[in-house]
Amino acid sequence: MLEGAKSIGAGAATIALARAAIGIGNVLSSSIHSVAGNPSLAKQSFGYAILGFALTKAIALFAPMMAFLISLVFRSHKKS
Repeated sequence: MLEGAKSIGAGAATIALARAAIGIGNVLSSSIHSVAGNPSLAKQSFGYAILGFALTKAIALFAPMMAFLISLVFRSHKKS
């Protein structure tokens, strides 16, 4: 039963990767809309877009780390 719960937990943690991809798409879309609306602020908008990419990518890297932590570190110790 513990093995099944670990698999469900690791799978749920990897779902965050899809959500991070959606977040990166939202950042890119917002950047394109802001530059199209006001081209004179393109450099400042680019800085904010890079910050958004970095923060979203940090979450994307945190999710597999948690999945590996769940599946590898929390092993059940069977007594022989």
